[in-house]
Amino acid sequence: MTGIEGLAERLRRELGRERVITDRQELRTYECDGLAHHKVVPAIAVLARSTAQVAATVRACAEAEVPFVARGSGTGLSGGALPHADGVLVVTAQMRDILDISPADERAVVQPGVINLQLTRATTPAGYYYAPDPSSQQICSIGGNVAENSGGAHCLKYGFTVNHVTGLEVVAPDGSVTRLGGKALDPPGYDLIGAFVGSEGTLGVATEVTVKLTRLPETVRTLLAAFHGVDQAGAATSAIIAAGVVPAAIEMMDALAIEAAEAAVACGYPAGAGAVLIVELDGPAAEVAAQFDEVVRLCSESAAFEIQIAADDAQRALFWKGRKSAFAAVGRISPDYIVQDGVIPRTALPEVLRRIDALAAENGVRVANVFHAGDGNLHPLVLFDDAVPGEAERAETTSGAIIDLCIEYGGSITGEHGVGADKAKYMPRMFGDDDLDTMQLLRCAFDPAGLANPGKIYPTPRLCGERPGRRTAGETADRDGAEVF
Repeated sequence: MTGIEGLAERLRRELGRERVITDRQELRTYECDGLAHHKVVPAIAVLARSTAQVAATVRACAEAEVPFVARGSGTGLSGGALPHADGVLVVTAQMRDILDISPADERAVVQPGVINLQLTRATTPAGYYYAPDPSSQQICSIGGNVAENSGGAHCLKYGFTVNHVTGLEVVAPDGSVTRLGGKALDPPGYDLIGAFVGSEGTLGVATEVTVKLTRLPETVRTLLAAFHGVDQAGAATSAIIAAGVVPAAIEMMDALAIEAAEAAVACGYPAGAGAVLIVELDGPAAEVAAQFDEVVRLCSESAAFEIQIAADDAQRALFWKGRKSAFAAVGRISPDYIVQDGVIPRTALPEVLRRIDALAAENGVRVANVFHAGDGNLHPLVLFDDAVPGEAERAETTSGAIIDLCIEYGGSITGEHGVGADKAKYMPRMFGDDDLDTMQLLRCAFDPAGLANPGKIYPTPRLCGERPGRRTAGETADRDGAEVF
């Protein structure tokens, strides 16, 4: 019996045969996350239903020195939940219980498999909602949001996942269970919650999450402004922020993205638009009314040729339907595409978008741009046909050049999708060796054996467990041979 077979048998004894999958055809269900460009079939998948089952699985992996990867709904776009071929995939999608809702404390406690939008629907009757709203909020899980520090359209005003998590129950890479924080807003000591949120499963598995709830706003108003080009839409975005208005969201789509959205969901955006802005304000009615008039004026002064104001919730939902379906909608106009996720200063939007157009023309590919204009988070979709020789390579070249552009303008290689397996090779373009080694020191403190989601975030084997010939913390040495622990 091989090591993996022995591990599988142990897991069947401890968790029940129905929770352990080893059939290769069944395992193919889990071979990738939302980034289907990368695929790996795991050796074992465990369908966990409780903290105890996650802990038992991780403990068994630690004792057998087998790597493990946590997976929620699998909607990630960086390959963060890409399995390890010789490892265990810990699936938390069945851990979907909302354990507590406390409107008086403005807190909720949930298991990691709870769907993002499910939490908002459960808290709305009490006058609250969960503010972070990734475009995949109808299917993405809170645990996955924690792993990737997910963003969303309304994070311009309300912040990312890390700004809404106050407590975590965590299964550490040795299988032990610990709690970080709780319902208090700012617990004393090191900000381990801040370190864990966005660590992409490399520091352990979250099995319980305590989040802040946000009071439903008194009023919400939404407009859609159409422009002949992205330069004018970018200018309008800068003008709105410069005027001291902080909308709940400012989203932009270019002509190609609009074409895809219309083909998919018939969202009714103005004909002939080279770019559209969706601007949403929320808060006290009097404040929103005054600021909304200002936004309309600024869009008009920035050469918007048509402004549509949502008359009711149905029209508002239609505005957002086009934006939130944009990634999937691109499949209507291209058989394959790469989703990028870079950040630039908001004021650089027009110039960077012109350079992206030039890169696309130079490499013979098309790029559809969908992004959070308010905080400069770009989502260029590089379109290609994998059946055409050379197109995939040209798309990859374009995608990498866009990341270089973001770094050149003082931005980042990722705004909300994470690094995962897809962007690890770009990390040295943004950070030096000392920076990367310092990050790895933290990772090694949590996971000296290097078993938790190995191969993600960092581009090459470095310190602790990912160096060939796995070492314990006390045996780990730096490049000069000096011990780092």
